[in-house]
Amino acid sequence: MPLHETPTIPQGEPVPRWLELADALKPTLHEVEQEPLRLVRPVPDVDHPLRFRMEPAGDVASLAAADLRAGDAFILDFGGHRAGYLSFVLGASGREPDAPARLRLTFGEVPTDVAESFEPYTGWLSRAWLPDEVVNIDDLPQAVRLPRRYAFRYVKVEVIATSKEYGVRFERIRAHAVTSAGPVAGNVPGDLPDWARRVDEVSLATLRDCLQTTFEDGPRRDRRLWIGDLRLQALVNYGTFDANDVVKRCLYLFAGLPRQDGLVNACVYEKPKPTYANIVTLDYAALYAVTLAEYVEATGDTETGRELLPVSVKQLEILGKLVNAEGMFVDPKDAWLFIDWAESLDRTTALQGVLILAYRRTLALARRLQRPGLAAGYAERIDAMVATARRECYDRETGLYVSGPDRQVSVASQAWMILAGVPETQEVGARAIRKCLAHEGAVRPVTPYLYHYLVEAMFTCGMRDEAVELIRQYWGGMVDAGADTFWEVYDPGKPLSSPYGDIHVNSYCHAWSCTPSYFFRKHRPFG
Repeated sequence: MPLHETPTIPQGEPVPRWLELADALKPTLHEVEQEPLRLVRPVPDVDHPLRFRMEPAGDVASLAAADLRAGDAFILDFGGHRAGYLSFVLGASGREPDAPARLRLTFGEVPTDVAESFEPYTGWLSRAWLPDEVVNIDDLPQAVRLPRRYAFRYVKVEVIATSKEYGVRFERIRAHAVTSAGPVAGNVPGDLPDWARRVDEVSLATLRDCLQTTFEDGPRRDRRLWIGDLRLQALVNYGTFDANDVVKRCLYLFAGLPRQDGLVNACVYEKPKPTYANIVTLDYAALYAVTLAEYVEATGDTETGRELLPVSVKQLEILGKLVNAEGMFVDPKDAWLFIDWAESLDRTTALQGVLILAYRRTLALARRLQRPGLAAGYAERIDAMVATARRECYDRETGLYVSGPDRQVSVASQAWMILAGVPETQEVGARAIRKCLAHEGAVRPVTPYLYHYLVEAMFTCGMRDEAVELIRQYWGGMVDAGADTFWEVYDPGKPLSSPYGDIHVNSYCHAWSCTPSYFFRKHRPFG
């Protein structure tokens, strides 16, 4: 095929060969069994970001001799976050059981989950995502293993009903943690201070529990493969778990399930069979191209790069139609632009940056693969978009990048302009970040996802010490609040906020939050 010719991309229907390749790359899940460490009880604490702290409440071994009746309850603590299953042996005390035992089990990633009722639930996501279960055990004694996978550190067990003739007791309680992650294979920085080592441990635990048969966004809720999460997980993975075949599998799943117009979907449902979710996020479609380029760079797998490069080209062909003659992205108003959950955020300038980065990375990949014809015109497009961004998005009086008709100032705009290579010098970018962070009206991130891009922009501008301090304050702040894995949403000024209308449906082990481990290995900021 001539280098200038773009191959035909199947549109609107699954691509069987690519889905078969993805299936062949499905990893094996490893199971680790663990006993609970202690019984605990929640204590209200107005100084704690999530309202409660946990205190010891007894020995787990005491449950084997207990006589628990309707209204009794206890909370197990496994000492750290797990994605997996729960098993136990339920026995009877007193006379022979003459009725089933009914239990309610609530699984908690953080104390808030098990310290207070989920009702009334006020979120707009399905109530079915809340991690509680009512089970009936008909015959006692009986070994029980709950069939559903949960994400948890704590398990609250409530006895709802038995007959008056007997109580229940619990033995051999076990968590069965599952992950496809193996041991950390990358270089572990040996010079981390204590706070950074703890942040690194929590980062790796976050990726470990999200690393299932795909890179899930979170094992508690959603459990989908999203492009935005995948890109950040992959960056951490290349220097840690080395699960590169899982990255490859995910790239093929997206490529094999295109939308009618050829755009990749923002996310994929893996089960019961792979299918697209009919959700397109324009920045995520562009980031597919970035993720593929980074995969080839990290692994040297040029064969996969050659096969999937046309998919990246297709994304930029479609998204390029939203760039006007002057080289500026124009929000179509009928598509989802994510960037961050901040409600008031104007995303136009950030999308300009995402697209420029995608063009740059795809051009570099096409040249590496000796297929420059597939990226014909990209260099000119990049130059035009950069020039327009410098002219239209940069306020020379304030030294800030602005977005939209109201010329909004936001962290997102500064970060993505820098990552796109728009500032003429590092100093221009660094000054924009510092001024933005000092700007009282600037729109700030509410997710670790956008905080990642802020930190990445800081390193890009040579702001190493300030980047490290932000990691310490933000991710270290979650660790100080008791995080065993990093949270989906964390606004230090509003730690009880939720983009879904109810904190109980937030995920507290979320893929896009795991990137301090990447920064520590890539930039080695401590020496």
